[in-house]
Amino acid sequence: MQPPSRRTFLALGLLTLTACTADHTGPTSGTGGLRPDPDTPVRRRAIAATDALLAGYDTLPPPPSVRSADLRAEVARHRAALAEGLTASAVPSPPVTADPAAATPVPTPDGLGLAGLERRTGESRLADLDAASPALARLLASVAAADSVHAAVLGAPAAPPAPARPAASPSATPAPSATPAALTALQNALGAEHAAIYGYGVVGAHLPGDPQLADARTAHAAHQAQRDTWQRLVSALGAAPSPAAGGYRLPFPVASPADAAKLAAHLETRLTTVYADLVAAVPAPHRLTAALALRDCALRAHRWGAPDQPFPGIEDQAPTPSPTGP
Repeated sequence: MQPPSRRTFLALGLLTLTACTADHTGPTSGTGGLRPDPDTPVRRRAIAATDALLAGYDTLPPPPSVRSADLRAEVARHRAALAEGLTASAVPSPPVTADPAAATPVPTPDGLGLAGLERRTGESRLADLDAASPALARLLASVAAADSVHAAVLGAPAAPPAPARPAASPSATPAPSATPAALTALQNALGAEHAAIYGYGVVGAHLPGDPQLADARTAHAAHQAQRDTWQRLVSALGAAPSPAAGGYRLPFPVASPADAAKLAAHLETRLTTVYADLVAAVPAPHRLTAALALRDCALRAHRWGAPDQPFPGIEDQAPTPSPTGP
């Protein structure tokens, strides 16, 4: 990867969409009552999975170097967010903190203890994406990404598990009609990937060697593949994919390996916002593709040393300037 010769503003995020807030009251039915919120079963399943995870934190020993109380507190925040909008009677009672010495340990997959439980919980959230409203799908994707980061903190192997179902292939899946908001979000994601590819050229040029240089090359290739995915999908939806700018101005000077790692963390963190918005905007068959991109960016941001976020891509959304000419 060669250093660039021109710079414009690093365009990660571009146009941030505001996710729609779900209407939890719903229109009235023909009998004069309120229609059930279709998100309620999804929220209840997500809360049940979260309760099982909380029980795991209360009964399973964490790795010695991990502050599991901080992770558990984030999981509790996930539960509260998933319960928003439900009536009190619809929300299961929260789990009671158990005495680890007296409680029966929670079964865990893959022999990974808490790390495996976090992974399995994240997979369950992805499995419900298509059944959720756009706003809830965005939340589920964000919380699933946080679950994956928790699993990495707890010592899970670097390779993520297979998704709950195969991601939609833009070339094989019939393209549904796209709303203007969906096309805008897809073009934003494509533009952000163009910028990330450019940025990783700078990152790679300032890293002295392995293992960070290998990580940069792997990330660069992953962003090229993701760019190609969005280009195919935008074309399948009848629009012209937005081209890359001639160059991108960096958000800060990069002159050392430390600066390069900081830039990589910045690129990935900004992309989580782009992909959280994309999950809410695209038709259901393509939500999983966007959610997996969100998860992968959150994991790479963690690997590059970015502060972990309880809700990747949703909190602390940053200004989103557009690229200019070279």
